[in-house]
Amino acid sequence: MRFYSQSFLYDDPWSIVSLAYLLRYPNPFSSHILSCDVISREVTSSGSLLTTRLILKTGSLPRWAPKGIISRAESWVIEESEVDPYGKVMRCTTKNLEHVRVMRVEERIHIEQMADGKTMQTTEAMFVSGFGWGLTKRIENHGLARFKANLQRSREGFSVILNLIRQSRMRHMTMGAPSSFLTSHTFTGSEAKTSAHHEIHTSGDEEKMQGTVDEAAGGSWTKLRTWLRSG
Repeated sequence: MRFYSQSFLYDDPWSIVSLAYLLRYPNPFSSHILSCDVISREVTSSGSLLTTRLILKTGSLPRWAPKGIISRAESWVIEESEVDPYGKVMRCTTKNLEHVRVMRVEERIHIEQMADGKTMQTTEAMFVSGFGWGLTKRIENHGLARFKANLQRSREGFSVILNLIRQSRMRHMTMGAPSSFLTSHTFTGSEAKTSAHHEIHTSGDEEKMQGTVDEAAGGSWTKLRTWLRSG
């Protein structure tokens, strides 16, 4: 069994960071994410938002891995999150549903607003292999090393979304425009339909909204839109 923990402090308020985390896919740095679909979503009596999503990822095996150790490169992952808008805390747990005998990976994210208005994100991950054959530790070490190597790329992708929300928020504050980033940001699966429908309904003219996003997000939006169309 291997563990990993890391904390990162954002200057942004909790509301922006937690929203960016929920909208982090797709982005130009997440080509390994094939789909992301909401399978359940509800608001509790205390006002927290509970969401369960299924994420399909793809990856590659190290050269030393035995042939046929897994049947396919893709694997399903379940993500369960809770957003508490009153306590300003977001908790998220991600687990792989396939290849669990080879290695089980569980990631926990805790996003909390600090006293000074900044936001702290704490990431914890656990890697457990039951494969045996003298490869248990090697598999766990490989999972940990790959996770650490991918953290920077994940943060870069998250920063793209975070920056777009920042700029859209600034536009909203200065001109009273709706937060139209949600409409223009393309999703895969049912989450796309839900988010897009909500924002179109509340903001009215879709073409006007698109122009607002293009102007507000500038270069960051252009890069993201180009990437989405190229895929």
